[in-house]
Amino acid sequence: MNSTAIDSRIFRNLFGTEDARQIFSDTAYVSQMIAVEAALARAEAKAGVVPKEAAVAITEGCKTDKIDFDKLATDTDIVGYPVFPLVEQMNKMIPQEHAKYIHWGATTQDIMDCASMYQMKEALQLVRRQLLEVIRVLEILVQNHRDTPMAGRTHLQHALPVTFGYKAAVYLSGFQRHYERLQEIEQRCLLVQFGGAAGTLASLGSDTTGLEVRRLLAEELGLKDPSITWHVARDHVAEIVSFLGLVGGSLGKIALDIIIMSSNELGEVSEPFVPHRGASSTMPQKRNPISSEVILAASKLLRANAGLAMDAMVSDFERASGPWHLEWVCIPESFIYCCGALHQTAFALGGLVVNADAMKENLASSRGLILAEAVMMGLAPTLGRQPAHDVVYRACHDSIDTSRPLIDSLLSDKAVVDNISKGELMKLCDPLNYMGCCRRMADQVLQWKASVAGGWNGTGLDGQTNGVH
Repeated sequence: MNSTAIDSRIFRNLFGTEDARQIFSDTAYVSQMIAVEAALARAEAKAGVVPKEAAVAITEGCKTDKIDFDKLATDTDIVGYPVFPLVEQMNKMIPQEHAKYIHWGATTQDIMDCASMYQMKEALQLVRRQLLEVIRVLEILVQNHRDTPMAGRTHLQHALPVTFGYKAAVYLSGFQRHYERLQEIEQRCLLVQFGGAAGTLASLGSDTTGLEVRRLLAEELGLKDPSITWHVARDHVAEIVSFLGLVGGSLGKIALDIIIMSSNELGEVSEPFVPHRGASSTMPQKRNPISSEVILAASKLLRANAGLAMDAMVSDFERASGPWHLEWVCIPESFIYCCGALHQTAFALGGLVVNADAMKENLASSRGLILAEAVMMGLAPTLGRQPAHDVVYRACHDSIDTSRPLIDSLLSDKAVVDNISKGELMKLCDPLNYMGCCRRMADQVLQWKASVAGGWNGTGLDGQTNGVH
């Protein structure tokens, strides 16, 4: 029996993806720890700390497929950490004259942190590809619906006319910023860890040997060499998990909009049709926005995990007495939830059914009240802003009380007809004439791919097309 949604055979593909789960599987994690131990041996051999023959033996002889995972799990329960029992098993894989150099000068957290960093590096590359996929489908929505009018809503009420392309461009702009954040994170946060028992590298002497080994280890693992040990300075880890929470927040906003817009009362969009997806066991007519519901749940889980990562920052002295353990939970969970939500979003947006007729009908449903500001601004140059506001406010109440179009209420008011022609008033009451700069802003958002992503046109940075599944 599985205890979490991301591991469950029933729910795991709603909340995650197989690619993300593989990165954070037990096998992958142990493989990364072995790789770190081997990389450390190679770095130390280059620095003259251990024999080169030992580094070769450790690299070639210590393999994940030789690990007894049941014993590793049992021993980890006893020790509290997996590195000591892992090293014990590695010691038996190669001759003792070489095995004695495994884990030379390192501490448990060095190995676990480096393995975790390497996992996060790989997982961020997966997030990068999925971000580009969501960006691609949003670009298509912006392009296709740049001029599709609809009601803009504030406090769930009609505010001003917008276009659906503008709404999609607002979504898109957030993901463009997420992509830029990801680029910065990859440069700033993926740090190698090697400090020894208290972070001082004293086990390798008081000269610069320890620093040289750390630099070489960073090269071996493709990570950044920090200026100082970070065992108890976990800000960059929290930044990565918080970044995933930010992505989740943007995904949740889209999901909530889709959920509301797909309600029967609005009917402006619906998720892609797949037979029986979103079906009810009792109500045959139902077509629930399942992807959006899962995305919304994942966004909340991601924000909760960001809080855990920040809690893990509060560490005591030179080695934490517990908070670090929070990362063992929130890092893999966050990446899997984020990748799952990105996948669901690419699916939902990639096949989103946009009902432009419903948008037009809803836009007209308030009988012109959505253009109240336009009329006010049209009257303001003659009447003054506040008197114009009062006149239009009075006409709006008349329109609501009598259920007649706003323009009829306006034309029955002497203060209006004395200061503006009927033709001009009709122009002011046409929503297509009061879109502001929303189309131009949508166009500006679409320019991002050329200026930031190097001319990206529907393909990832590796040149591979990112399809929606």
